[in-house]
Amino acid sequence: MRRKDREVTDRSEIIAIMKGCDVCRLGLVDEDGYAYVVPLNFGLEADDDHVTLYFHSAREGHKLDLIRRDPNVSFEMDRGHQLVFTEASGNCTMNFESVMGRGRISFIDDPEEKFRALTILTDGYHEAHFEFNPKAMPVTAVYKLDVETMTAKRKG
Repeated sequence: MRRKDREVTDRSEIIAIMKGCDVCRLGLVDEDGYAYVVPLNFGLEADDDHVTLYFHSAREGHKLDLIRRDPNVSFEMDRGHQLVFTEASGNCTMNFESVMGRGRISFIDDPEEKFRALTILTDGYHEAHFEFNPKAMPVTAVYKLDVETMTAKRKG
């Protein structure tokens, strides 16, 4: 990271940034060699050694085809955007917090693990536990990203 003065290195702060985000963007490699970036809702599970991100979607589609072809992905999430400008000098910048990383995606097929992953995902968007309808499980793809590396940055 070029701006070390903006790097966030404390793991608990990084996890707090991640928990404060409502979208995670996955970067996949498309067939033509270009990046395919898709925004997704996510669930987060973290302990002292490992971070796992959970996702869900329809059971078929372009992103799933790309993941099946190459499960190595990058991710990015950000929050706290605030425009900062000084009219007199014409200077303009943006405050933010972001986390970027990479890892490997695997699909979750076991019904108990799938239910647990969807619970983590849905609870992340509700103040209290949310009972989702389990009838949606057979038509829902659930997959997880085991984070291998990540960095965080804060400006402002």
